[in-house]
Amino acid sequence: MAMLLRKVWGSVLARAAAAAGPAAAPGSPRDRLARLPPEQQYCGSLSLGALDAVPTDVLAQILRLLGPVDAARSGTVCRAWRILASDNGLWAFFLRLGPEPWDLVVFAETHLAAGPDPHPWLYYDHSPQLSFKQIYGLRAVVPGTLIVDGGSGYCKYGWSKYAAPSGRCATFLEFGNIESPMYARLRHFFSTIYTRMQVKPSTQPVIVVLPLCHTDDTESARASRKQYKETVYSVLFDMNAPAVCAVDQAVLSLYSAKRTSGIVVHIGFNNTSVVPIFEGRVMYEIGVETVGQGALKLTGYLKELMHQRNITCDSLYTVRTIKEKLCYVAADYEAELRKDTQASCEIDGEGWFTLSEERFKTAEILFQPHMGGMRAMGLHKAIALCMDHCYNSEVVGDDSWYKTVVLAGGSSCLPGLPERLEKELRQLLPPYISEGIRVLPPPFGTDSAWFGAKMISNVSTFTEAWCVKKKQFRQKIRRNGPLFVNSW
Repeated sequence: MAMLLRKVWGSVLARAAAAAGPAAAPGSPRDRLARLPPEQQYCGSLSLGALDAVPTDVLAQILRLLGPVDAARSGTVCRAWRILASDNGLWAFFLRLGPEPWDLVVFAETHLAAGPDPHPWLYYDHSPQLSFKQIYGLRAVVPGTLIVDGGSGYCKYGWSKYAAPSGRCATFLEFGNIESPMYARLRHFFSTIYTRMQVKPSTQPVIVVLPLCHTDDTESARASRKQYKETVYSVLFDMNAPAVCAVDQAVLSLYSAKRTSGIVVHIGFNNTSVVPIFEGRVMYEIGVETVGQGALKLTGYLKELMHQRNITCDSLYTVRTIKEKLCYVAADYEAELRKDTQASCEIDGEGWFTLSEERFKTAEILFQPHMGGMRAMGLHKAIALCMDHCYNSEVVGDDSWYKTVVLAGGSSCLPGLPERLEKELRQLLPPYISEGIRVLPPPFGTDSAWFGAKMISNVSTFTEAWCVKKKQFRQKIRRNGPLFVNSW
């Protein structure tokens, strides 16, 4: 087969431009071209010589087997080959062979190629049909990007071309003195990441996943968010990074679920945030709900429950591992108490651990915080409150945009959580809000935000639409006056 393809391809490339030959066979490239309107026909040679009798679908298969490089070259032979080589289906086939899942490629190129939209209420989808040939060529030359997802508990970092983060470490709060200025701490943090990745800052663009902080919409909170983001840019450009992209953690988690609008419930290290997002923009004016039951509280409560049964374990890391292996969310808490739920797991170096009611009681404090000694709102009530605010807001667009809930964060991977939340929300909310609610589990587990950044970093327009260059940043500083990035 390979020898036959080489002969066919050699005959095509060696063929000189000549006048159109005899009538083409039905279904051949010449026949297909002849049926086009005159204004779309090429005035040059249309004949493929001996290949005129070959059906178009067979020639398309030949181009698939030849690969993207030779398929692109074939477009220079004649108009007939140009039509075949420009077919969207052919380049969709080549994109499907790539490392990125096809559905994520289509979503990214359809919804993210234009970059972050500063005015989502002016959003209209006038995008023409995608040219997969152009997209394939642009994605092939997008540079590899360093992705740094520094959450409140753990940091994930790695290359955008890899299937998963290359490394994980404790959050940046453990790098440097916590009393030192934010600029110094961030510089120490990024220096540590670059050292571990064994790469010079000047060689690659970088995407920074911004943790959600200052959740209200006061003037002070807006200024703090802006200052933190500009500090990130300032530190990285001072380290000679060629281009920087900084995006909110919750937004990236939503992108990884192939959504641009919805509510992200991020169970972080210290607390849980309920974040309304419309067309890629966090709607602070609607309100971001924050509750105190984070991953650390869940782990601490499990340790307390284990202690009550004389199950000793000094390391919180071990308790966290037990939580990840054995704990789940009960669909009906009272009914679960009447069941036999005993299960065991082995922890390397620690031995076997057996839990029973602790398996589902741990996560129940998300819904009944008083069980853990907290005076706080249950997670389902915080989401319902956020949905009610979204319903009463004046956001232009489909009024069901907020009915998709995407879970994010390590503890949101607990089995049963999406189903329990859907059940609780339907009981809390009136039908005109609860109808159509969907709660989606983390699309990529604990790494959803990292994969959202990966989608952006591989989009065909990444460097132009998403990145800020050092020169652009310096010009902004000169226009807007001095920043207080070194003192926050």
